[in-house]
Amino acid sequence: MAGRDMSDEYGEHGEYLRGYARILADASATGRRLSRDELDSRRALGKLAAEAGLGLRVLVGTHMAATRAHWPTQNGASVDNVLAAAAQAVDAFAEGYEQAQRIAVRQEEAGRREFIDDLLYGRSDLGRLAQRAERYGLRLSYEHAVAVARGTVAYEEGDTVLREVEHALIGRFGDRSILLTTKDGRLVCVAPGDQSEVLTYFAKHAAVATGGGQVGIGRPQPGAAGVVQSYEEALNALDLADRLELDEPVLRAADLLVYPVLTRDRQAMADLVESALGSLRGARGGAQPLLDTLTTYFDSGCVSAEAARRLSLSVRAFTYRLERIHRLTGADPSDPVHRYTLQTAVIGARLLDWPAKPF
Repeated sequence: MAGRDMSDEYGEHGEYLRGYARILADASATGRRLSRDELDSRRALGKLAAEAGLGLRVLVGTHMAATRAHWPTQNGASVDNVLAAAAQAVDAFAEGYEQAQRIAVRQEEAGRREFIDDLLYGRSDLGRLAQRAERYGLRLSYEHAVAVARGTVAYEEGDTVLREVEHALIGRFGDRSILLTTKDGRLVCVAPGDQSEVLTYFAKHAAVATGGGQVGIGRPQPGAAGVVQSYEEALNALDLADRLELDEPVLRAADLLVYPVLTRDRQAMADLVESALGSLRGARGGAQPLLDTLTTYFDSGCVSAEAARRLSLSVRAFTYRLERIHRLTGADPSDPVHRYTLQTAVIGARLLDWPAKPF
């Protein structure tokens, strides 16, 4: 009985025990270690079991049951010899199983990363992309919106920060066709366009998890191309935050549409900046200090006392700066008629990085 094969004795698990009874009997008879071929055969069966989706714990239990059922009783096999042979066989089987699982995980991760790249960059056939998206819970025929969060460091799949945010989202919303991932060191969340609360919740927890980072949220857009568009809007919102020195934790593309409009005709904006502010270059110290004065003045709601406080100036000194700007440009920042032109030019200067980058 000890040497008899048992491939048909344990149902669907039997084929993964092929040759085990013979190995158990032969190795335990002398107490030798399993040969390389014997170990390789166990690893191969472990790999096949993993690829078939069978559970390792059940398979180990099956090996133990087979060991009891086919315990060698001939040739004076000792308990130690039998247990040593069984341990080597099961260890090799588990090694093959785990190797197959690691390969499968890497392939799954590579496939998921490829899908995310295709989804966010729109590089794949839309029909095939839609089919792949369903595997991840996304129906690309519907509207989706994208949020992008950045922190002080780059994030990757598997990072603690991503897991924290994912845990918060799942705990609050469960499975709502949400895709959470990383791209270029940032956290990315894709959610159905009619569930704005998901991205709001993501923004709240991502800002905390990233240590006070910023989150850009694109507008809901239909179809696979809409995901790309919403993603780009979220990135553009973060880029605007850099150029305009916006410190709000959450930046919604829908609230920032005026800025792309202002820069759509770059040459026209450059002409406005040069016409309205070019004369500031003639000031002592250059244009930047006076440009900063205007920026702070407009950001303070045109309240001189508040602007002076932010610049650590006396109100008198600040007022003097405004007078210098008036003399150089011919436009009075305190005059509502001139204010709109100056403020638009200041925004344009920040968007075009003037005067650091001359036209």
